[in-house]
Formats: sequence, C-alpha cells, structure tokens
Amino acid sequence: MRRTIAALAFGLIAFSANAETFQERMAPCLACHGERGQSETENTPSLGAQQAPYALIQLFMFREKLRTFEPMNEMAKALTDDDLRTFSDFIAKMPKPVPPADVGDPARMQRGQALGQQHRCNSCHNPDYSGKENVPRIANQREDYLAKTLGEYKDNSRHGYDGSMADVMGPITPAQIADLAYFIARVR
Repeated sequence: MRRTIAALAFGLIAFSANAETFQERMAPCLACHGERGQSETENTPSLGAQQAPYALIQLFMFREKLRTFEPMNEMAKALTDDDLRTFSDFIAKMPKPVPPADVGDPARMQRGQALGQQHRCNSCHNPDYSGKENVPRIANQREDYLAKTLGEYKDNSRHGYDGSMADVMGPITPAQIADLAYFIARVR
C-alpha cells in the first residue's frame, strides 16, 4: 500500500510541476487527502478545516525536510513561501471532516473522552478538538492516522515543535492510544 501511494504521489508530482493553475497544483494534494477535505486513503490525514497556521508550519517543515515523508517532501520542495500560504489558506477553507455514521461503542467512547480530559487534549486542541492557530484540528480525523500519529509521538519517532506531545503521550498505553483515537475520530 505504501509503495502504491508513493508511486501515485511521484506520478502526480510530475503533473504538478507543469501545472499552471492553483487547482491543477492542488490536484495531487486532493488525490491523497480527499477532494472535499476528508481522506479516504489509509494513514493519510484529512485536511479539511485544518488551522491555516498549523498547515503552513507543516508544509514548511516538509519543504525543509524538518518532517520527513518522502512524497510530501518531494511535493513541497518547490513551493515558495507564498505558495505555502496559499495552500494553507485553501486547506483551512475546505469543509471539515464529518464523523463516521457509526457513533461508536459507548464504553470506548467514554474511555477515550476520559483520557482526553485527563491528559488535557481538550485544552490545547479545544473542547471540541477543532484546534487553534498552530495546534491541529483533530476532530473526526481518520482513526488509523490518529493512532499512528499518537504512537509516533509516544515512541518519539515524530517530533512536534517542542516536546509537549511526547510528554503527554509518555504515560499512555497502546490500548489507551487506540481508545483515544477511536473517540477523537467520532467526536461530535
């Protein structure tokens, strides 16, 4: 699956290098992250209604290889600062992801909600998990992506701007990560 995504991304990179309009340049992004801001691609985040400052920082980090994921590094390497602002502003205006129709198992939802409160996720990311400024929107994000990302913060293979996420995730067990991701993906 990862090779398929990489092959698709590199094929789209060639297209986007020759693209002239913003919509043509945005097409490769939407192919993986979802045309309406909601990803249908495994372990790929939904970008809809993501905070513009957060998206800008992430795109900058990909461009500068401060955050590494080869398809994204390749896509971002030719972007100017103005391009980064244009893309992040566009992302912020996309529709927010919708929660799954499945409201979830009440016991898991309760455990996830309690974890979010206990570890103050609902403080930095807002009570509705909509994010703010350079703190990402995580409400209704893909569950697989949330679990993967939280696990990466825990094992310190993904770094944020500072060590706060690693500190928060330190005491959380893998089972708790699963419950937290389950809850945030379905939060209403």
